[in-house]
Amino acid sequence: MVHVEELIQLPRDFEGFGEHSHDPKWPNGARIAVSFVLNYEEGGERNVLDGDATSEPYLWEKGPSGGGREHRHLNGEQDFEYGSRCGGWRIARLMQEFGWNMTIFAVAVAMERNPSFAKACVREGHEICAHGYRWLDIWDYGLEEDKSYIKKTLLKLEEVTGEFPDGAYFGRGTPNTASLLPVVWKEMGRLMLYTSEVYNDDVPYWIDHPSEKDLPNEEKEGLLMVPYNYDCNDGKFHMSPGFTSSAGNTYEAYLKDAFDCLYREGAKMMTIPLHSRITGKPGRSEALRKFMMYISEKEGVWVTTRRDIAKHYRSTFPYKPGSRAGGGS
Repeated sequence: MVHVEELIQLPRDFEGFGEHSHDPKWPNGARIAVSFVLNYEEGGERNVLDGDATSEPYLWEKGPSGGGREHRHLNGEQDFEYGSRCGGWRIARLMQEFGWNMTIFAVAVAMERNPSFAKACVREGHEICAHGYRWLDIWDYGLEEDKSYIKKTLLKLEEVTGEFPDGAYFGRGTPNTASLLPVVWKEMGRLMLYTSEVYNDDVPYWIDHPSEKDLPNEEKEGLLMVPYNYDCNDGKFHMSPGFTSSAGNTYEAYLKDAFDCLYREGAKMMTIPLHSRITGKPGRSEALRKFMMYISEKEGVWVTTRRDIAKHYRSTFPYKPGSRAGGGS
């Protein structure tokens, strides 16, 4: 049963920055910040070999008809293995080709099972962001289980990558996980720079954290939200209606349209969510490369990690209680 801890629920906000949005003042006058995010989950998915009740039915090439069996499903297992053996490296080579860094939404056990990839990501300057211990739903965890799971994720990622995450996107948590994340970081003597457990804006913003409501203003730290999205997510190749086919050209066109809109408006952020086993396939990676070529030819495009977006925003708009834009409001 889902437990909702009312005192720590993050508030809903239907107003945002309003009619004129908000200018994050990107470095060097950039018109747009672009964040490539690789969801690295291969090896952390459901598998009866790991004691799960079923094989993984979600986000692999057979789409809604795949997986979910109460025994090993080799087809699904090997599609995930393609992501770790080939797809992740292909995406990493694309980043190297353009001289860009990406954020890895890293499942801890997946990283542990491919240590050479984990080390290469850090060596190349890509950011390790916490994406859970395994790629599982934990919706029924109690508060202490939830906190323990977050802590286990962070410690394992630090162990296998050598890097303690500065941010988080679990995506499959409880209604309390998003609020518990900065609490666990703090209990571990760390500062969480940002969370991406939010989909409701085109720019970062601050919220007042419920756990700090009774603290003096000078002791409050707030919570920086760096929005994620589903509309540009390559997972839609395996969702209905999604990108309507396995071909990459529809995906490429949509990414370009999204970029063009945000670039024309200016002072925006664009996220491109990727999966090793999806865009890591040759036909789709070629579509991604064409998009990368397209934006590389534009002026004022800052391709960066979410960690660096958070660092910029924190220094330019430090937290101010009651303000979405922080000290810059």
